[in-house]
Amino acid sequence: QVQPVESGGGLVQAGGSLRLSCAPSGGTFRGYTMGWFRQAPDKEREFVAAMSWRGNINYADSVKGRFTISRDNTKNTVYLQMNSLKPEDTAVYYCAARPSPWGTPVERNLYNYWGQGTQVTVSS
Repeated sequence: QVQPVESGGGLVQAGGSLRLSCAPSGGTFRGYTMGWFRQAPDKEREFVAAMSWRGNINYADSVKGRFTISRDNTKNTVYLQMNSLKPEDTAVYYCAARPSPWGTPVERNLYNYWGQGTQVTVSS
């Protein structure tokens, strides 16, 4: 059992970049699939990207080509590199963990552990 903790959110101009980090509290991410989700005001929480322990990767169409998910297993840290940011990327970004080494599902209910979120605001 792990508790994800996000960091790296902030305010950035359109076209800029941010890198989010997710590290565990109370365990490690060894053997877990890790996902990033986001939620804008008055919208449903939506899938952004996921990476399995075995290296499988999945991206939402809206971020494909702009965002990159990666993980450094020696540091027990997961990253979301966000480039070419747009105002519509503004949201609270959540890191989530699934206790399975395979698969990169988009369904929120398949992830067991969630961080508190970090705010990303992209100005126009």
